[in-house]
Amino acid sequence: MKKIIASLSALALGLGGLAGCANMTETQKTTGTGAGIGAAAGAIIGAATAGGHTGKSAATGAAIGAAVGAGGGYLWSKHMEKQKAEMEQATAGTGVSVSQTADNRLKLDIPSDVSFDTNRYEIKPNLRPVLDRFATTLNQNPVTTVTIIGHTDSTGTDAINNPLSINRAAATRDYLVSHGVATSRIIINGRGSHEPIADNGTVEGRAKNRRVEIFVAESAS
Repeated sequence: MKKIIASLSALALGLGGLAGCANMTETQKTTGTGAGIGAAAGAIIGAATAGGHTGKSAATGAAIGAAVGAGGGYLWSKHMEKQKAEMEQATAGTGVSVSQTADNRLKLDIPSDVSFDTNRYEIKPNLRPVLDRFATTLNQNPVTTVTIIGHTDSTGTDAINNPLSINRAAATRDYLVSHGVATSRIIINGRGSHEPIADNGTVEGRAKNRRVEIFVAESAS
């Protein structure tokens, strides 16, 4: 057991050096280090439960440990990276922003000039090809879940904006469902005008605040 603990300490130090690689984002560093340490801990668990013999049990423990060590509840897997690349290609030049969040979710930020007309929740024709491609990537990665959040600017009252933001999220969900994505994978919400990302005192700011955000997550558990 002392040898195993010593090996784990050495591995942790090595992973600390790995986390400093210049070509890795901060999220990737954190995820990679956590997964590595989790794998090492899992290997110890596997070895202990196998009576000290490393091998298949240790490897199984390492796999479990890696999933737990990735932390934060979400896993940035090869499938997620592939989906991000595909959506970046599909949305190039459309104004839709594609990014990886700090908690390892894929985010699509869809502005109003792409998504919905003012005070409307019918999907615009130029958004449909983006959602078509998005639905395809979701169907290729059935373990992921989707959260869709609608937003409005501050024009009008909450009585108007709150249901409008929900209806925009619902219209987006319904479009994805019509293209084969299971309803059970999708959660929707509307925030009305309560989470602005720009100044509502300007035309440009209000346009940025009228948006739909889509988050895709793969659970680490």
